[in-house]
Amino acid sequence: MALTFRQMVQKAKENVPGLTAAEAKKRLEEDPNTLVIDVQDAADAGACGLIPSSVNISLGMLPIRADLELPKELRDERLADRNRPIITTCGAGGQAALAAYVLKLMGFTNVAYIEGGTAAWKQAGYEVVH
Repeated sequence: MALTFRQMVQKAKENVPGLTAAEAKKRLEEDPNTLVIDVQDAADAGACGLIPSSVNISLGMLPIRADLELPKELRDERLADRNRPIITTCGAGGQAALAAYVLKLMGFTNVAYIEGGTAAWKQAGYEVVH
């Protein structure tokens, strides 16, 4: 049975934890090693601002960048440690949930997404960079 985007997001949300903007900010303050990944396409990333210290790896490229069996030049070394805390975000949260689920399927043990994405982060009054 074919799934729609919304159905895929729902499945992801059933399998990975979502964080409020406040919970995500607290995690970042408690563990500076936490990697925040904005999974929007590069052309869209930053439309509502980027969370400071976040990195942009598009949802489409994320499984490639995280695959330890691919050649080193295709991987992102920040994704080598499967135990590193990772929080995914996007504009509104749907792509972020999918990204967190993809990482979980790839063996990441400490991954979550921001409910409402960077828009929720910004709405909570937290800093974004443009």
